[in-house]
Amino acid sequence: MFFRNRAEAGRELAGLLTDLRDQGALDDPLVLALPRGGIAVAEPVARALDAPLDVLVVRKIGAPHHQEFAVGALAADDPPLFDTDTLARLGLTEESMAPVVERERRELRRREERYRGDRPAPDPAGRTVIVVDDGLATGATARAALRHIRRRAPARLVLAVPVGAPDSVDQLATEADMILCPHRPPGFTAVGQWYQDFEQLSDKDVLAALHGT
Repeated sequence: MFFRNRAEAGRELAGLLTDLRDQGALDDPLVLALPRGGIAVAEPVARALDAPLDVLVVRKIGAPHHQEFAVGALAADDPPLFDTDTLARLGLTEESMAPVVERERRELRRREERYRGDRPAPDPAGRTVIVVDDGLATGATARAALRHIRRRAPARLVLAVPVGAPDSVDQLATEADMILCPHRPPGFTAVGQWYQDFEQLSDKDVLAALHGT
């Protein structure tokens, strides 16, 4: 199973979510993408659902000598959410990760200002919030995003990803009211392995999607 690109993955999710909407399961939807990669998947979803599209900036907290390996994540101004078992296994502590957290917090704020400017974040209270990303590897950023939204009292919280590691999907089951992940292949190691085109997106790409240009 391979997607040609994120747009194709988004169209597959859009079809599944449209069916759920037509069954009355997605009342008053709000689509929140995890940028940057999630925005290209979320755009066709929001269009199909005729729903507002916005972003929820979440930053992975990577191990000091292997930044791509997540040991936690940040969402908005929330405290960092660490995988304590992973920290212990790597001989790390929350205190030792403070410089990494501060660096990621600065980048998170930079992106929020770049993407949103003075525009307030949408209020998820009482709505069906659909959090969209291009895939689920460790689940660290998705968990931080879902907990951030849950505290803001959505009527229903949905995580929609085209492909994910089976164990990570299972571990997030209690964080959302529904997880829509149509492809859960064994041997999952990285999101990019399931895309023919997995080009990294830019801030410009995110802004274009948000402003419909």
